[in-house]
Amino acid sequence: MGNLQFAYWVPNVSGGLVVSKHQQNTDWSFEANKRYALTAEEYGYDYALLQTRFFASYGAENQLEAITLASALASVTSKLKLISAVHPGLWHPAVYAKMLATLDHISGGRAAVNIVSGWFKQEFTGYGEPWLEHDERYRRSEEFIQVLRSLWTEETTSYQGDYYEINEAPFKPKPVQGGDLPIFQGGNSSAAKKMAARVSDYYFMNGNTIEGFKKQIEEVEQLAALEGRTVNFAVNGFAIVRETEEEAVQLLRDIVANADHDAVKGFREAVKEAGQSTKNKDGMWANSTFEDLVQYNDGFKTGLIGTAEQVADRIIELKKIGVDLVLTGHFHYEEDLQRFGEEVIPLVKQKEKELRESGVLV
Repeated sequence: MGNLQFAYWVPNVSGGLVVSKHQQNTDWSFEANKRYALTAEEYGYDYALLQTRFFASYGAENQLEAITLASALASVTSKLKLISAVHPGLWHPAVYAKMLATLDHISGGRAAVNIVSGWFKQEFTGYGEPWLEHDERYRRSEEFIQVLRSLWTEETTSYQGDYYEINEAPFKPKPVQGGDLPIFQGGNSSAAKKMAARVSDYYFMNGNTIEGFKKQIEEVEQLAALEGRTVNFAVNGFAIVRETEEEAVQLLRDIVANADHDAVKGFREAVKEAGQSTKNKDGMWANSTFEDLVQYNDGFKTGLIGTAEQVADRIIELKKIGVDLVLTGHFHYEEDLQRFGEEVIPLVKQKEKELRESGVLV
């Protein structure tokens, strides 16, 4: 079990990471995101995850495209790994494979990708693309990944799938990382877990209890073992770190109290519609409360809210059950990203070191 890694959500859409009108000190512009990336790199973050969004939803009126912004951030950073999120169905995998390989060369081997099967129907139908049934979206994503890997590793690629056809396609240059360019994927449904077990490197889990996360990890590990594979596990959490627990909890109360009810309602209806297209009832946001949906990836549930010590202890509990990477969202990016990097990350690393020396972690 390697050392825990840290990633942060890049706020490349307006409105930050919450559906709330509570005033926040966060900007979606390139200049702001350049500052955030340099701050994250300086204070110990390993990865930055860039969201993919094309239409306004949950209040995000403005959106910067993920891989374009990643390329720009690659040119001003030197260590930070850049995860570009992508929707299969809106991109052809061979074209996106070329874009990722280019990003990998620009960054000197720091590109990664997050395959997002999609929940926002209007982004597909609005661009004239078909809206697939839930499990079919994951089947398409799996084919997307298979095409990526083949192009990155084979001299020429031929592929015959239900969604993609490749005919003796050459691919040069290969990514700096070759076929080891990390592939991330999320989703709570059975289809998502099976896909992760078969083809993904990292499985993202949204907000849950320790027991809930542990159950997901065990399930995906068992599925991966049947495929002769291992999978890394990443957890999403919204971090609020303050001098006292009460200060942190009060900010959470303020965020929820000022929630944009119409935007939250619209988000709930969109994800409900996406989930209704399948017989599975265990999909993303199936059991989310109104408060959960104010942070649209259930990040409040993870429990990264309190003092630096409390948050570090919570992260160590996640590490103990097999979490490899913690992905954080923040409210005031101008201050909170640095605060987390200064106060929490070193504390986690120290606690992790002590647990390894005592034999608790191996």
